[in-house]
Amino acid sequence: MIVAGCDVGSLTAKAVILSNKRILAYEVIKSGFRPEESAKEVMEKALEKANITMDQVDCCVGTGYGRERMTFVDKVVSEIACHAKGARWLIPSVRTVIDIGGQDCKAMHLDGNGNIIKFVTNDKCAAGTGRFLEVMAKALDIGLEELGLLSGRARNPLVLASTCTVWAQAEVIHHLNAKKPLEDIGAAINQAMAKRVSIMANAAGVERDVCITGGVAKNKGVVAALEKLLGMRTKRTRVDPQIIGALGAAAIAGESV
Repeated sequence: MIVAGCDVGSLTAKAVILSNKRILAYEVIKSGFRPEESAKEVMEKALEKANITMDQVDCCVGTGYGRERMTFVDKVVSEIACHAKGARWLIPSVRTVIDIGGQDCKAMHLDGNGNIIKFVTNDKCAAGTGRFLEVMAKALDIGLEELGLLSGRARNPLVLASTCTVWAQAEVIHHLNAKKPLEDIGAAINQAMAKRVSIMANAAGVERDVCITGGVAKNKGVVAALEKLLGMRTKRTRVDPQIIGALGAAAIAGESV
């Protein structure tokens, strides 16, 4: 049995193909202005990696903000359900899933069977999302990957008074003009991001084990700060955390067949 999942978000599009409950192939690309075209492109790339055609896929599930525009899927499912399913597929013991995407953040509390007890989402403000980090990295004139590493090199981490993207950016520029070390500013940015996310996670209800999904899960500084705020270590996924939504969609497709 071959199934697939496609997740088109605001910044990236992801596709995962499963064969007999094993990841056969996956792909991640930047999203374009037309979600239907991004979905088609990322799925074609994943199929090419797997050396199969869409005709060989028994079921395909779409998710993400662009799910209603996908023409090749058999059904669509919410991102919340897919991230919960994907995290559980990888880590059966997970009870809390924190998905930090490009323009939204979601925290989900699961029961022992993987059912969602409660969730909290932030899709109205850039604070606590990947967009916040993008703006800050641009202000520092560094890449996102480098921003994540700054926390580990900070000697006297600063503190941002606001988690609002606009005001935090103004603070960062002020610190730059004051010649504060880049590492100390970066640590403050990652800490501010983690603080915002921890508030959402606690509102949903944090319970071990915790898994972070989405692109921001690759930011070591944010993850380390979030672990301290939550008072517990998070479980690392053995695959790219950006594909967890698409993986969950594929797992749901497998259950549908």
